Amino acid sequence: MRSIDLTVIAAYLLFITWFGAQFKENQKTLKDYFLAGRGAPWWAIAFSIVSAETSTLTVIGTPALSFAGNFTFLQLILGYLLGRIVIAILFLPQYFRGEMYTAYELMQRRFGPHIRKFTAGTFLVLRALAEGVRVFAVSIVVSVVLGTGEMASIAVIAGLTLFYTFEGGMTAVIWTDVIQMLLYIGGALASFFLILHLIPGGWPHVIAAGQAANKFHTFDFRFSFSPALFQRTYSFWAGLLGGCFLTTASHGTEQLLVQRLLSARSERDSRLALFSSWIVIFFQFGLFLTIGVLLYVYYGNTGHPAPLVPERTYPEFIWTQFPAGLAGLVIAAILAAAMSNLSAALNALASTSIMDFLKPWRPDLSEARYLRLARCATVLWGGVLFLLGLAARHWGRVLEAGLS
Repeated sequence: MRSIDLTVIAAYLLFITWFGAQFKENQKTLKDYFLAGRGAPWWAIAFSIVSAETSTLTVIGTPALSFAGNFTFLQLILGYLLGRIVIAILFLPQYFRGEMYTAYELMQRRFGPHIRKFTAGTFLVLRALAEGVRVFAVSIVVSVVLGTGEMASIAVIAGLTLFYTFEGGMTAVIWTDVIQMLLYIGGALASFFLILHLIPGGWPHVIAAGQAANKFHTFDFRFSFSPALFQRTYSFWAGLLGGCFLTTASHGTEQLLVQRLLSARSERDSRLALFSSWIVIFFQFGLFLTIGVLLYVYYGNTGHPAPLVPERTYPEFIWTQFPAGLAGLVIAAILAAAMSNLSAALNALASTSIMDFLKPWRPDLSEARYLRLARCATVLWGGVLFLLGLAARHWGRVLEAGLS
């Protein structure tokens, strides 16, 4: 372990925790705590959307996909765009009629209180399980860097993220998301150029080696009704339809991301945030897939043994090959992705618990009491996600588990 790298990582963790806690004084009402007072600019919400749908799974799992395979995962991005079009047309006008705090209030308006509780309860269970995988994923990185056990690794990240989310609510979540997204994109760009520098022959050699191994293969338009269709992991039609349904469900009906859209100043700002986030996502996935190809070419050229587990390739390369200081910065960027996703989940789980279950049951409580209970719900869910993160060690490959 190099002291300068550990110093960079520690400085990041302390700064982002301190920064998020600075928004404590602005939390006067549930609207402040769960919707950032509906005063966040659209571009900040766009960055926050990207941060919320990006996690350590993306940062370490996406390079692993192209390292072991090719670019076909990118076909999902076209489906993501189609899903955003559906949301902008069908969902956003409904969400901005009246003042809503959660996606599931629309369910009550359309189908009654029982459907609202069912959909909200389903979100709580499924989001908690998925977030457990994401919490565990960051322990892979921390254990590589610090040599700590999974429990200690998860406890550090979860504890610090819980602190600033507890204090600053959605305002802290959005603005720390902005910083953390810029950090992990910057870290990925630094990784790209450094790995490229270490490959003899540079970019022309990467292109030649990648093409020879079919690494840049992106589109698979084959279609049939035979069982072979379902044996291919990614195809154009599956990506288009699957990405559309996934995005419509996650961005249009799931509180984790709908909460950000509801935090916009207007429906127009919400729509701007939604579509601009797709541009960033497209660039982000392309960058991480390219890093995976660079790692494939690097290990093929040097003869160094690659890690047996593809998800460990990127973090281990960073820690063993990057110069002092830069390695710490890139590891901090990976932690940033984990913390931004975790903070989003904590606030979304708390808002659903309070607004869809507690408030309909006890509508007579004061605003100050609701706010205290909202903070208690945040702490409670922090404990639940910690335990699920420990259990997720036995749930299989991290990216597929997190997306399932």
